[in-house]
Amino acid sequence: MLDGVSLDQLRTFIAAVDEGSFSAAARKLNRVQSAVSAWIGGLEQQVGVTLFDRSGRYPVLTPEGVLLLADARHVVAGVDTLKARARLMTSGVESELSVVIDVFFPTSVVSAVAKEFAERFPLTPLRLFVEALGAAYQPVLDGRCSLGILPPLPQPFPSLVSERLGELPLVAVASACHSLASFGRRIPRQELAKHVQLVLTDRSDLTSGRDFAVASPSTWRLADLSTKYAFLKDCVGWGGMPLHMIEEDISSGNLVVLDVDDMPPSGFMLTMSAFHRPSQPPGPAGKWFVDQLKAVWHAERSAL
Repeated sequence: MLDGVSLDQLRTFIAAVDEGSFSAAARKLNRVQSAVSAWIGGLEQQVGVTLFDRSGRYPVLTPEGVLLLADARHVVAGVDTLKARARLMTSGVESELSVVIDVFFPTSVVSAVAKEFAERFPLTPLRLFVEALGAAYQPVLDGRCSLGILPPLPQPFPSLVSERLGELPLVAVASACHSLASFGRRIPRQELAKHVQLVLTDRSDLTSGRDFAVASPSTWRLADLSTKYAFLKDCVGWGGMPLHMIEEDISSGNLVVLDVDDMPPSGFMLTMSAFHRPSQPPGPAGKWFVDQLKAVWHAERSAL
């Protein structure tokens, strides 16, 4: 009998509870009261329990009715969500947005945009991945992510198209207690080579065997930027970091910007772009996400 339960019955049951009476529910649903009573009576017969105590002037939920009300609301909300999501699909809005973000991109910008995204596209789940180097490109190349917010790599990816978002500075730093921090003049490469350099490693095979911005033969390779950051602050080696992550450490003197050969004191500017496959262009949600990243990032940098 439960297979015969209709959405009209469930909606009527909920309306009777919310409005406080069958007559008020009838007015809300634009039905006659006898129809409301019949739908609720039919629902009680199908579920096999009494939902309302009708002994008083107004119907009152029975204990069984209280329990089933939550289930009825859940079912109706699920159907309403299904219908709304289907309307989004027919309008071209993505049913899901998957994005891989390079580990250097400012987390504060991503968080601000994700918060707005949840309000603007409440029925479009957002899946975010954070990776570095080739491991950030791989999900876009194989179609697992529709968008990648990525810096360039020395090797080209002709199968992807991109839109420039902006630039962020990378600076070479070491702890204030590191010997390089007190070198006193521009640090030549031969001096850098005497010290351990902390380098991010690629968790994919795209850049296997290749090094980027490595100046020392003695390298410690880390797959996690937060670990690299902790090592640098604890005087374990030197390395490059995005400026926005370490500005407070530089201001407080915990980290020192190194004046090294082949890099201006202001840092190396790393261009960030939004990448996607030509066969998988971003829809309305993806386009909004990229535009907002650019706008929020620009506003954040302008405020500095």
